[in-house]
Amino acid sequence: MDTLSGRADLLVGSVIDSSTSLLQQQSHDIVRFAMGSPAAEAVPVAIFEELAAKAYTSDAFDYAATEGDPQLRQAVLDLLSTTGEATTPERLTITSGGMQGLDLFGKLFIDPGDLVVVESPTYTNGSATALAYGAELLEVGVDGDGLIIDELEAAVARAGRTPKAIYVIPTFQNPSGRTLSLQRRLRLIELARRWRSMIIDDDPYGMLRFEGENIPSLLSLAEGDPLVFAVRTFSKILAPGLRVGWVDCAPELQPLLISAKQTMDTCTNLPNQRLIAAFLSDGHLPEHLTVQRERYRERKLAMQRALQDQLGTSANWTDPEGGFFLWVDLPGVDTQVLFPAALAAGVAYIPGPAFSPSGRFADALRLCFASTTPDRIAEGVTRLRRAIDG
Repeated sequence: MDTLSGRADLLVGSVIDSSTSLLQQQSHDIVRFAMGSPAAEAVPVAIFEELAAKAYTSDAFDYAATEGDPQLRQAVLDLLSTTGEATTPERLTITSGGMQGLDLFGKLFIDPGDLVVVESPTYTNGSATALAYGAELLEVGVDGDGLIIDELEAAVARAGRTPKAIYVIPTFQNPSGRTLSLQRRLRLIELARRWRSMIIDDDPYGMLRFEGENIPSLLSLAEGDPLVFAVRTFSKILAPGLRVGWVDCAPELQPLLISAKQTMDTCTNLPNQRLIAAFLSDGHLPEHLTVQRERYRERKLAMQRALQDQLGTSANWTDPEGGFFLWVDLPGVDTQVLFPAALAAGVAYIPGPAFSPSGRFADALRLCFASTTPDRIAEGVTRLRRAIDG
């Protein structure tokens, strides 16, 4: 349509999110490794039902304060006080999921033509949000220790200008499952300070570590530096359908965040804010996380065993210490071409090029182990092998 804005041409759909609609259209049995969702049995439905009477008082269905309902804000502050990310009310803004946090960053900081660094591979929706605000993306590779900082420095030098922002998922990265090492976190903060670049610290999975040692977050390592804009969510640790998250950033940004959010949705869903507040204040989260961490560790190991049994030396995959995902390299296999055959065989995944703005990683794919039981994981990988064999 000739009446559309120029911005409409910048909008990039999400292959990941679109997979939900695609799978709903299928009538045959499919093992679903595509969406990065918690296991259905991991959602604490029974506890939510018990808490509903407490949470859903008559005022819970009204408008909420844009910065977040006081009950949830206090519950989040209390939760964070037990971690390395203790914060203050003027730094905390409740959002409609982590995606709104990314969108708010774009509204506040990205002008058309700004250079934004993204990991390669990266989370599709994060890079798409930057593109929607006219950013020019600079892809920088990831290895076993996360974003390759030497490559970042070289890429910025070649670009001849410093980035406005560096978007990273530092812990159990989506899609690779890799974690940015402590040394690289410190170097990244150092570079951001030198360049006066913002760091978008997107960490949906940090509370889901099931192996290894905790690494301080970029937010905590930066010690309140206004260059770090932290995006968090309850989507992965509780349920994505709640659409509740938060942003932790410099206090002077909160009035701008409130103004920007008021043009988007006025406030985050109040009933869901109250439900989460009750869940947290009643002390359910620690046990919930303990159970989920063990469940996801079991499923990661089950997927790795299945890949070894079915693909052996013909493929390589990551070994995350938490989170939801394995990144699988299949040399000689075009995973986009393979996808229709795999879907017909009854298994769904996300092809590698979906995680690169320039379409890299044709011979890779992402598998979510979190949402599938070990026996179904084995069946799904068997179906994948069958599709590869044709």
